[in-house]
Amino acid sequence: MSKALVSYTLVALSAALTSSYVTYSVLTHGNSISYFGAALAQTPAASGSRQTELFKTTMADVLGRNVAMRVTERDAGNSSGPHRHPGSHTFGYVLEGVYEVKIDDGPLQRLGPGGVFYEPPNALHAVSRNGSSTDKVKYLVFSVSDPAKPQTVQE
Repeated sequence: MSKALVSYTLVALSAALTSSYVTYSVLTHGNSISYFGAALAQTPAASGSRQTELFKTTMADVLGRNVAMRVTERDAGNSSGPHRHPGSHTFGYVLEGVYEVKIDDGPLQRLGPGGVFYEPPNALHAVSRNGSSTDKVKYLVFSVSDPAKPQTVQE
């Protein structure tokens, strides 16, 4: 088995386990964020959107890729414009609410709790929005990124 296949399998397994833990925390404790400790950092985002970084590290044994995990919350009706993540594999898992996402020429997806999405590097994230006009949406984002490439490029 190639080293790359093993590395990608380990990253996917990490994402699955982390998503399972966060879902369990939300379902049993009502708030997953409080169980990740004091290392949480709120990162500025567009008005009506908040991101909380839960974890970030560099994987020295996997081509120096950065791994990050964050929770994004969007107020009712909030969205971001079309963009790309040139060096990132991005995985998303909806915790609560309705998230609408469209990747490249794929169909518009309306994802509820437990819904997942994947953005390959440099794919067009054509739609990223809260699908509700009354309720917030909260989703977990797990990314594996090439630190030599920009995180986000607006279209």
